[in-house]
Amino acid sequence: MASNVHRQTDVDSKRIKATFAGRVALLLIDVINDMDFKGSGPLVKQAEAMAPRLRALKQRASRAGIPVIYINDNFGQWRSDFRTLVDHCLNDEVPGRNVASILQPEPDDYFVLKPKNSAFYDTTLDTLLDSLGAERLILTGIAGNNCILFSANDAYMRDFDLFVPSDCVVSNTKQENSYALRQMKKILKANVAPSTRLRLGRSRLRGRRPLRRGLAVARRMVSERKRVL
Repeated sequence: MASNVHRQTDVDSKRIKATFAGRVALLLIDVINDMDFKGSGPLVKQAEAMAPRLRALKQRASRAGIPVIYINDNFGQWRSDFRTLVDHCLNDEVPGRNVASILQPEPDDYFVLKPKNSAFYDTTLDTLLDSLGAERLILTGIAGNNCILFSANDAYMRDFDLFVPSDCVVSNTKQENSYALRQMKKILKANVAPSTRLRLGRSRLRGRRPLRRGLAVARRMVSERKRVL
């Protein structure tokens, strides 16, 4: 299985060794996901193979002082929060349980809940990245031809430098994933070499807040938005 997944790297035949140092943030998109829908089997299988590689990348990023941001659907549950979603995926018998267990967040990770495909659309991500001073984004997670692609488009329009490691992104099929990676490389100028080719320099982002402070910031943003409305 692993060898098949790694064939996705043909979208970057030169296998460039990318150096991402300085103002970088790592985004994990929709990895805390119950994947409890009809026909999810192939996606779950690919996600389970990808999760250890993404965990290794996340650990490297954390050691380099790079902030980790979880971006997740709220699945239409407007009264839910990220902790409720994590608890559901870890403790209920759902197809995405193994992936969530491997990639469960740490206390100092950030999180953003999104209502639609893009990590940027109608969320606080812009404000968070601005407060961190991020200029380069590493996009990972599920699914490459959907939420990753939408998020990459929005990031490109905001002039972020993009790295989308081909071994840390999966879609419903390998063919769809490879096509999405080729599009991101060609149109959005993303580097799609595998994560093992990514050299992570020490981050120079502004001060990081632990998750509990991130919660407070997010709640203040939501409260302020409600007052404006």
